[in-house]
Amino acid sequence: MESKKYCVIMAGGIGTRFWPKSRQAMPKQFLDILGTGKSFIRQTYERFAPMIPAGNFLVVTNRRYKELVLQHLPELDERQVLCEPIGRNTAPCIAYAAYTLLKRDPEAEMIVTPSDHLILNEEEFRRIVTDCASFASEHDALLTIGITPTRPETGYGYIQVSDERAISKVKSFTEKPGLELAQTFLQCGEFLWNSGIFVWKVSTIIEAFRRYLPELHALFNGAMPALGSDAERTALEIVFSECRAVSIDYGVMEKADNVYVHRGDFGWSDVGTWGSVYQHSRKDRYANAAPDEGCYLYDTRSCIVSLPKEKIAVISGLKEYIVVDTEDVLMICPRAEEQNIRKFIDEVKFHNGDRHI
Repeated sequence: MESKKYCVIMAGGIGTRFWPKSRQAMPKQFLDILGTGKSFIRQTYERFAPMIPAGNFLVVTNRRYKELVLQHLPELDERQVLCEPIGRNTAPCIAYAAYTLLKRDPEAEMIVTPSDHLILNEEEFRRIVTDCASFASEHDALLTIGITPTRPETGYGYIQVSDERAISKVKSFTEKPGLELAQTFLQCGEFLWNSGIFVWKVSTIIEAFRRYLPELHALFNGAMPALGSDAERTALEIVFSECRAVSIDYGVMEKADNVYVHRGDFGWSDVGTWGSVYQHSRKDRYANAAPDEGCYLYDTRSCIVSLPKEKIAVISGLKEYIVVDTEDVLMICPRAEEQNIRKFIDEVKFHNGDRHI
């Protein structure tokens, strides 16, 4: 029997927080930032491949990354790569996949995942996703996966649960809180990190778009006859130029009354910053995360160093720094000031144009 389960990989972001390694021409999801030998998008595909047939994957990405997606995921054909003309956040991205699936298979069930997360215990992760898929197939539920928090993290969104069951109705969502609130959430025990992974029937999410984002629904519903045909590209130009940028959390999940969360603990990180890469990297006895070859460190502690292959770096006297070297850009920045990377990008862009961005 043909599987009704589809995996939608969201792979449109530019990953500016990983500049200068992540660039517009080669963003984070196509890089092997953790040194595993595989890009993030490849790892994501392989994580779901044991439970989803190759023909049931869709990747939503920016038009300019279509060839990169096919290069990293040769199992897919080009009809499985949905190309956004411009990025409009996660709600239009998910809508594009949902209306495409509605046309192909109205009974489809969707698992939606970012393309660039780290998951250490993949077996436990697949068990939870399977649980979610069973629940979603039997209920008109919008289901997300929440992660048991291990620290008062201010870089993640939080989900408040209504009880202690594995699958619980969601009480509230909170966007990235300040440290004090994050500490309260951790102590209280009612809050989970928001993983940004979703499971639902296509019919359920389409109904949610109709109710909570009617303009978005009207645009994609109107474009449905063109989806999968030669007219798709032109229709999408119109849809994406007219739809507003809105996240699925803000546009749907925070408003709907049929939202559930499955709690999980499987070694998850969104690997969103150089700081989180440092956290997950192997370190030497002086707590430096640096390449095994070509990197000579003296009186240097708690640094993260990223170099091109064949490049040699000699670093002396640094404490808690990020050092990222590429062919055309070198960035040296205290780990505590990582939030300034966007400012650095703006400054470089202002003086040099787009060629180093």
